[in-house]
Amino acid sequence: MMDEQEFQKKCDAAFESLRKRLLELGDEHEFEVEGGSGKLEIEFEDEDETRFVISPNAPVRQIWISALTTSFKLGWSDTAHAFVLEKTGETLSQVMSRILTEKTGSTVQV
Repeated sequence: MMDEQEFQKKCDAAFESLRKRLLELGDEHEFEVEGGSGKLEIEFEDEDETRFVISPNAPVRQIWISALTTSFKLGWSDTAHAFVLEKTGETLSQVMSRILTEKTGSTVQV
């Protein structure tokens, strides 16, 4: 298992890349991206005020996504050089693309 410093470095890079891409997509797909306290939140302009939360979980070296009444837990894969959802093999970007597409009803490519 990687140490906390290495995890934080990989996590920070993944979050910064994800944040930039989500900011580009937000206007087109009617959601806002907020970041703070080491996490990202995606807020949708819908009547339910739906919110997706992406946050690091340093003790277990994972990125957790709370969205669509589900918790997605992604661990680092040296093979993929990315955080990956173990049960599907999807990278962080692929998981975000899938859940955003499901939520918005239109294809979102993160």
